[in-house]
Amino acid sequence: MEFPNYFADADANYNEADYVIFGIPYDKTSTFRKGASLAPDEIRKASWNFETYNFKTGFDLKNLKIHDYGNLDVKNLEPSEMIKKVFNFTKKLLKDKKFPIAIGGEHSVSIGIINAFPENIAVLSLDAHLDFRDSYENVKFNHACVIKRISEHISINNITILGFRSADKEEFLDAKGKNLFFIDSFDIQQNGIKEAIESIKNRLKKKKIYLTFDIDVLDPCYLPGTSTPEPFGISTFDVKEIIESFSDQIIGFDLVELCPKYDTGISSILAAKLIRLFLEKKIIINNK
Repeated sequence: MEFPNYFADADANYNEADYVIFGIPYDKTSTFRKGASLAPDEIRKASWNFETYNFKTGFDLKNLKIHDYGNLDVKNLEPSEMIKKVFNFTKKLLKDKKFPIAIGGEHSVSIGIINAFPENIAVLSLDAHLDFRDSYENVKFNHACVIKRISEHISINNITILGFRSADKEEFLDAKGKNLFFIDSFDIQQNGIKEAIESIKNRLKKKKIYLTFDIDVLDPCYLPGTSTPEPFGISTFDVKEIIESFSDQIIGFDLVELCPKYDTGISSILAAKLIRLFLEKKIIINNK
């Protein structure tokens, strides 16, 4: 069966929409599994699986004004060129007072988006990895260097990583030495997601937050289709609680590192559902 080539229910025109979804089909610096460039279109297809109505909230997405811009033409660009193009597009969205929702692509795409925001915001990164290397494979804009590059724009005191469980030794010591705040998945398992959320809220206070969601933060048993799977991750209900807890502060959102060809489609289904959950929660809050 053929479905429309846009995210389900995101059929408003650009000018009237408050929320703009756009794809960034890029995986040029991926190092373990290639294929993240396929994610935006696969997530769009998967999004048509769901009912617009949520019986738990009584909320229906079908009448909302969301626009799907389509994909940025970045697939063959060098990393620095891709980031510049993403930066310029995000700047336009912010100038037009649109709320950006990006679908990657590998995590390097987030650099261009976040750098388009003012430097006084906070960043919450859900990720299995620290992504704090200065360069990887001689590339400074590699997916393994995302938080390092972001920390050159956003104060490291305003960056938090949640759910990490893997880092190079030098990278880890550098992050610790620079006081990068992170909560690993083992602490979450032991103390619960509510305690982790409370720690982040106490640290970031009421700051505006950009949420970058590397989908490998989830345990591979929930989401096997990712570029760099790492066991002992957090759960789907943990992510749901994070989204619900911070939605009132979030000013931009991306979902990255889905690699659809490494499962039977369930990872794309989950990714699409999480985007819909985010949209629903964000719009409910804004309409209160």
